[in-house]
Amino acid sequence: MNKLGIVGAGAVGAAAALASCVRAVATDIVLVDRYPARSKGVATDLRYGAPLSAAVDVRAGEFDDLCGAGLVIISAGINEKTGGATDRNDPLGRLRLLRTNVEVFEEIVPKIVAVAPHAVLLVVTNPPEPLVDVTCRLAGHNRVLSTSTYLDTLRFRVHLAERFGVSPQSVDAFVISEHGTNSVFCWSSVRIGGQPLSRLIAERRIRFDELRASVEQDVRHANISIIEGIGASQYGIGMVVARVAECILRDERAVLPVGSYQPNYGVTLSLPSVVGKHGVSDVIWPLLSEEEQAGVDASAKRLKSVVAEYSAAAAAA
Repeated sequence: MNKLGIVGAGAVGAAAALASCVRAVATDIVLVDRYPARSKGVATDLRYGAPLSAAVDVRAGEFDDLCGAGLVIISAGINEKTGGATDRNDPLGRLRLLRTNVEVFEEIVPKIVAVAPHAVLLVVTNPPEPLVDVTCRLAGHNRVLSTSTYLDTLRFRVHLAERFGVSPQSVDAFVISEHGTNSVFCWSSVRIGGQPLSRLIAERRIRFDELRASVEQDVRHANISIIEGIGASQYGIGMVVARVAECILRDERAVLPVGSYQPNYGVTLSLPSVVGKHGVSDVIWPLLSEEEQAGVDASAKRLKSVVAEYSAAAAAA
C-alpha cells in the first residue's frame, strides 16, 4: 500500500512530510493534526512544490482519511523544548517527556488502529523506546517501530568522518540501545573505509580516550545545540523518518538502527534491524565489547523500570 499517514504536523511532522515528498516515498500522503488549520497549512504549502518531485498527492485530513495506509508515522506530542528536556546535565533527558506523551498516544493510537488496522506504526515522538511499548499495547500488535538511534548513528558517523577527513558514507558505525542519555556507542566495531578504527588511530597517533569523549559529547548534545539555535531539532529527523518510511513502503529489508520490542529484554531497544513492509522482521545483533554489552543491559534495565513505573501509575489512577 503506497499511502502514508503522518499524525502530528508540527516541526518534525512537517519536516518528515517534506522529506517524504522529495524522496517520493508515497503517492498519497495524508497529514492529521489536532489543529486542522496547521495540517491544512503544511499540506497546502507542500502541494505547491510537489510538482517538482515524482507524482505525489499531499493533503490534510482526519483520522478516517488514514484508511488504507501502509504506514502511519506518529510525531504528535510535546518536544524537548516544550517539555523542559534541554538540560545537558539532566539524567532523565528525553524520558522526562514520557508521561505527557503517553497521554497523547492513548488518545490517538486507538483512532489510528480503528481505521488502519493493518498499517505499520512508526513512532518518532520522544522518548521513542518506551512509546513503542505503549503503542504496542494500545494497538494490540507488534508492527510498531521507532526511529530511535538512527539519527544518533548518523551524527556519530558525521563527527567521525569530520575528524578523519572522509565522507560519512565511508564510516560504518552504530549507536544502539536508546535515543537518550544511556545510548551505547559501538566503538569496538567502527570501520572507516573498511579499516578498523583501532588501526587508524594507531597510525595517526590519536588518543582514543580524547576522541571518544569529544565525539560522544557532540553526538549526545547535538539536539540541544540545535534547539538552542532554531527552537526544534527537525530537519535531520525528518530525513530519517522519510528513509525509514521508504524502506517500509518499498519493502527494502534494509538494515537500520531502529527500535522495536525485544522479548529477551522485555522492553524496546534500538538495534540494527531488518526493515520492510511488516516493520522489523529481524535483528542483526552487533558484536559488542564487554563494556558495550554492559551498557545495553543497563539501558534495558532502566527503560524497563521506566515503563513499569508508568504502568503502575496508570493502573493506580
